[in-house]
This record gives sequence, C-alpha cells and structure tokens, in this order.
Amino acid sequence: MRIDILTLFPEMFAPLKTSIIGRAVQDGKVIINVYDIREYTLDKHRKCDDTPFGGGAGMVMTAQPVVSAIEAIDPDHKARRIYMSPKGTVFNQEKVLNLCSHDRLLILCGHYEGVDQRALDLCIDEEISIGDYVLTGGEIPAMAVTDAVCRYVGGVINGESLFQESFSAGMLEYPHYTKPQEFRGIKVPEVLLSGNHAEIDKWRKEQSEKITAERRPDLLEK
Repeated sequence: MRIDILTLFPEMFAPLKTSIIGRAVQDGKVIINVYDIREYTLDKHRKCDDTPFGGGAGMVMTAQPVVSAIEAIDPDHKARRIYMSPKGTVFNQEKVLNLCSHDRLLILCGHYEGVDQRALDLCIDEEISIGDYVLTGGEIPAMAVTDAVCRYVGGVINGESLFQESFSAGMLEYPHYTKPQEFRGIKVPEVLLSGNHAEIDKWRKEQSEKITAERRPDLLEK
C-alpha cells in the first residue's frame, strides 16, 4: 500500500512516524509520502491561496498548485484520489475496507475555507469526511484515514485483533481486562478467569450486544 498525502503543512504528519504505523513504514509494509503543495506553486512568493470570488470570509486554496502537485505525483492516475472535506461521505469501517482494495491512495488536505472547486473537478475521485463537524484543515482527517487503512495492510496488525474489534462484526467491542485481578475494589469478571473458552466467547458476545444497544443502537438496526 502506498499513500501520498498533499498538504500545506507537512510538519503536522510527524505522528505517522511513530507507533504501529511508524513501524509498518520502517518494515516496508506501507509507503507514506507527504508532499508540500507549496513546492508546486508558480507564485514566486510560494503563495497557494487567495480571496474567494463573490466575497466571503477567509481564503481559498488556488487550483494551480493543487492540480500541478497531483499531476506530478500521480501522472497516470493510478491512485484513488481523495479530498478530505466536511461535505464528503462520512468515513466508516465499510469505507476503510473499500479503500484497502486499492494499491495506492492520494489524499488532498484542504485548509482555510477549502480548495478551488476546479481543482476538485479535474483531479479528485471522491470526498471523505470523518464526521459532522469542521476542523481547521484536512491534515488530522488525513491521518485518521491513513491510520485506519494501514491497519488492514498484511502484517501491520495481528489478524485476530482485526476480527474481534469494534465494527468488525457490526457491533461495538466487549470490555477488556488485564492484571491485577482486582484494582481499587473492582474485580475481573469470573468468567474470564474460568478457562472455559465457550463461556468466555458467550460473555463477550453478550457484552458487545449490550454495549452496542446502549451506545449505538443504529448499528443493531442495520
């Protein structure tokens, strides 16, 4: 899996060099490239934004540097091109698995009031939102998508962990416990200490159903 990220603020992506995703990159399981859009502008002052036609607050990222960057990085349109946007389809586990079917992704991070629509019309395949709220830019959403997708690349995460986590079976995950057996008066459920795997599986399924019904009943309706 190769993921190319286009942004005005490449320094924001330092977290992708750490923890599980960082190790996956070091081991060559995934390739993550972060590109500075300013490197592709024709403006001598490296400017990549301007005031919007029709008036309004804020600035808009101009089309030229965005289009030039995408065409330079993905000249043959081999990547699935994504723009992180509050107007996009809401990101979920189904979308994660869909994106995993592509060998290569290109993620454009908007900033300020967004990107000139012509750049999106010319270059972008789909828009994705990570929720019904607005952030200062697409960098944090791009990291969320990158992290979620990379977890499904072979060898990055233990396969059993992926199968048993939230949303993997249409429900939220059951509670987890570890040592010690008692902490501040709260004991680990006896069934988890029993060694009876059939009963443990039954308990975990019941807990998943209970938590999902309380917190996300919409998942059970689906």
